Amino acid sequence: MPIASQLKSRQIILVTGAARSGKSEWAETLAKEMGKPVMYVATAMVDENDPEWQARIDRHRLRRPTDWQTLQIPIQLGAIFEVATPPQCFLVDSLGTWVANLLDRDDSTWQNITDKMLDLLQQTKVDIILVAEETGWGVVPAYETGRRFRDRLGNLVRQIGAIANPVYLVTGGHVLNLSLLGKPLNQ
Repeated sequence: MPIASQLKSRQIILVTGAARSGKSEWAETLAKEMGKPVMYVATAMVDENDPEWQARIDRHRLRRPTDWQTLQIPIQLGAIFEVATPPQCFLVDSLGTWVANLLDRDDSTWQNITDKMLDLLQQTKVDIILVAEETGWGVVPAYETGRRFRDRLGNLVRQIGAIANPVYLVTGGHVLNLSLLGKPLNQ
């Protein structure tokens, strides 16, 4: 059975995993299988002075179908959910990069940004696939900025995981459907 036939209409899908696990490729597979026009939402800030970063961005671009549209949204992520119209599918890659782009915001501002984004995400009328990194599987970072990043991303992924269905974990090039295999924690 094709993946798309297993999916309901108007979904929030979360794909999470470690670096280089295949999570972006799995999210792209899900988007292709939906059979809808895809809007790829890139959260990365382009830095032409960083050739390694640019090479990463280029690898992602080359892998995407040519008929997909791309939006560069490094900061105002919630705004795209507000204007999205069916029958599009939005693929957001990635939440970790988006969180990093907003690390300079104080805790109160960050909370307001994420509350609004989560509210708009739940109200959107299109399918949304979100890619997120898992960062909390190692040691506690020695620096305050690293701890802030890990905590903010971990909390955001958990909040999205509570409203998303399905939630996938990609690790070692394998995909696990956590919505089928696991049980959500109470919030």
